[in-house]
Amino acid sequence: MDPHLEEILKMDEDSRVAYLKAFTRLACADGSFDENERRFVKNLAKTYQISENRIGEVLAPDDGDVIVENLKKIKSRRVALELIKELCILAHADDVLTDKETLFIGRVGQAMGVELDKIEQISNWVIDKIILAEEAKIIFEEVRN
Repeated sequence: MDPHLEEILKMDEDSRVAYLKAFTRLACADGSFDENERRFVKNLAKTYQISENRIGEVLAPDDGDVIVENLKKIKSRRVALELIKELCILAHADDVLTDKETLFIGRVGQAMGVELDKIEQISNWVIDKIILAEEAKIIFEEVRN
């Protein structure tokens, strides 16, 4: 099993719900929460072993301040860094990083004790990873469908 997943599964369910609600909030930052985004978060909820009766809670848009406050309870630095990484990946998925997304990721990181320069470092790593994946498609002449 992925060590990051193991670390997340060690948290109580309330903390795992708070972790996932950050994805829902970020997905809603552009004003919509489409079916693909809902499916993504729902699949994560299953992976993170959220009980069926709480999945609706995970998918319900919540106030950013409430989510940030709940994330302060997560004390594992490894989990905090993983959340920042995953939020950056989600934010860059549509190739448009908005100010609202950037602000929310920064607030989430700071609530869990992650420094702004570390958040920027993670974001830059995610961008580099995306660029390398795109370059690989060109180099290896992969056809897009």
